Amino acid sequence: MSSLADINSHIRDVLNTVHNQSPTRQTSDSVAQSWTRCLNEFGLDPGRFIMPPVLTQHELSARREAATDLIACSKLEMTTLYQQLADPSLAVVLTDADGVIVHQVSSVPFSEAVAADGLRVGAVWSERTAGTNGMGTCLAERECLAVYQHEHFYPRYTSLTCSAAPILDDHGMVVGVLDVTSRSKLLQQHSLVLVGMSRQMIENRLIDSRYRRANMIHFHSRPEFVGTLHAGKLAVDDAGIVLAASRSALFQLDLRSPDQLCGKRIEEAFSASLEDMIARSIRGSFHPVTVYGARTNNRFFLVAQTPRDATTFASAFSTLPAPRATAGDAAPRGRAAKSKESRAPASSRLDKLSQLEFGDPRMASQIQLAARAIQRKIPIILRGQTGTGKEVFANALHSISPNSSGSFVAVNCASLPENLIESELFGYRAGAFTGAQREGRRGKIVQANNGTLFLDEIGDMPMALQARLLRVLEEHEVTPLGTETTQKVDFQLISASHRNLLDLVQRGLFREDLYYRLSGIEINLPALRERADIGALIQHLLDSETDDAPALSAEARQALLNYAWPGNIRQLRHVLQMAIALCDGTEIRCTHLPPEIMQVSGAPLTVARTTDAPAAMQEIPGAPTDDCDVSTLNAIQIKERETVLAMLDEHRWNVSNVAKTLGISRNTLYRKMHRLYIRLSHDTPSPLNDA
Repeated sequence: MSSLADINSHIRDVLNTVHNQSPTRQTSDSVAQSWTRCLNEFGLDPGRFIMPPVLTQHELSARREAATDLIACSKLEMTTLYQQLADPSLAVVLTDADGVIVHQVSSVPFSEAVAADGLRVGAVWSERTAGTNGMGTCLAERECLAVYQHEHFYPRYTSLTCSAAPILDDHGMVVGVLDVTSRSKLLQQHSLVLVGMSRQMIENRLIDSRYRRANMIHFHSRPEFVGTLHAGKLAVDDAGIVLAASRSALFQLDLRSPDQLCGKRIEEAFSASLEDMIARSIRGSFHPVTVYGARTNNRFFLVAQTPRDATTFASAFSTLPAPRATAGDAAPRGRAAKSKESRAPASSRLDKLSQLEFGDPRMASQIQLAARAIQRKIPIILRGQTGTGKEVFANALHSISPNSSGSFVAVNCASLPENLIESELFGYRAGAFTGAQREGRRGKIVQANNGTLFLDEIGDMPMALQARLLRVLEEHEVTPLGTETTQKVDFQLISASHRNLLDLVQRGLFREDLYYRLSGIEINLPALRERADIGALIQHLLDSETDDAPALSAEARQALLNYAWPGNIRQLRHVLQMAIALCDGTEIRCTHLPPEIMQVSGAPLTVARTTDAPAAMQEIPGAPTDDCDVSTLNAIQIKERETVLAMLDEHRWNVSNVAKTLGISRNTLYRKMHRLYIRLSHDTPSPLNDA
């Protein structure tokens, strides 16, 4: 505090509040209860400051070892949170269940300044040892809270503002606290919101870490939220028993504790078996499928995945699998690829590109055009629908490029949070803040030096980073975060998008100067249904799945050829994988293919239904289709679409009731839904064609 008078005033406020007398400042009930505990239960005196105890190195090592998974799951989120808040005068702090600080991220000057007050790794910040504070009071209250300056018990800490959230394990036990401590004079509500979101991501990571061999179910009442932080997460064993449930999962299922679900069968949550949900997810190319709640009959959308795919959930929504350099292993894999590629003859590197087409004239012409451009190091933009294999195409181009001895580094601009893209692309220097990697981190651009940088979904890159990327392309140098030192770089750039970048430029969503920097040449990958070589491609994918792949019956092959493949090559690969798994002989037959493919082929359709899954689950009247492309809608139309979807959900997709609520005719509502890409199932009558 600034003066002795301020200190004495704070002490009087604490004592008066505890003794039910009139304090100078009003405080919240949680703070008043904390002051009471500190004074009456712990015997602390606000006028006699005692520094929080600090564990010995041996004791701290034992604590950190006991919290290994908590620390490992928290480090990235803490670094991301620190970058989001972008304030050098704060620290992101992680404690264990006893209030011991086990990890901290902050700038070096701030870390040194608050260490004098006892805020350091190894210090014990429970209420018993440090009085009322964000970490200790959060542990006592078991809920998110903020402790503003004068609400601290000790006057020495009244220059600090703390925002803290408890971290729960899959049994609902508090295993730690995530806290942001700053010297801000303003109570920043957004800090508490970001802390809560980061805490939830840590809890999800803990489930992934502890149940790596479990089946993962991601679900939400809205299909667009599946695969996001808002989705519920369930870990389920092969027998269908729920092992763990995330905070969001409990909230959406209207449960208060994990004990109400964990240890029970998945059918007590959803009216579907685990096998049914996994099979339907595979058939739907891992687009959200519809199920109903077992207790409430509420509708949910989910994706279920087996343990082999549980760690790569995000990749199910990207292009075909291909070697991808990540922040942790880009350099070693790049070196391995370099040595292996250098030993391979030129013909084998050309085979990688030639295997992308099997007689389709349009695909062949695009390959020849791209091969000529890559030899002259011309920037390339790949255009194509989702699932057409843009990353596979880019990787094949890299293999024949002059930079083939370098690394192929891929970045999906749509899958990374906005605040994380900058550090991923440009890296940061060693010692930029405590808690970061000691050696710093090389950004993707530096990793791609003398190699190829592949920017997938470039149209989703934030405008601010577009300016930085443009500067890199013009000056051929990059400046990592936290330093003014530049590093020269030289790489082949390949970009990709399923969106029309020129249209984004005209709408002001993409920089025009960057567009012309990227578009040395545009390569268009045809949709699978448009390719003349689909039969040979099917056989190639089938042979690549296993050494003894079963043959295709004539009827099954014709059914595959007749289907429109909205999910393109990715969907075809998933269908073939499922068919191989279901085939118990030497031939894949029509019974091994998904029902929607057989419907299109004209073959009789028989759908296997589980006894505990209602028939309505197989075809939901009123459910939106998965293949509608909303990327062409503007911001106002997207908001309108969300509003209409919410009303349809509220009225359980009764179009008449929604139209009556909106005060419009059914025909007008149908036209609006059609314009906003809100589709009904084929069983639901629509007057669109008659109107």
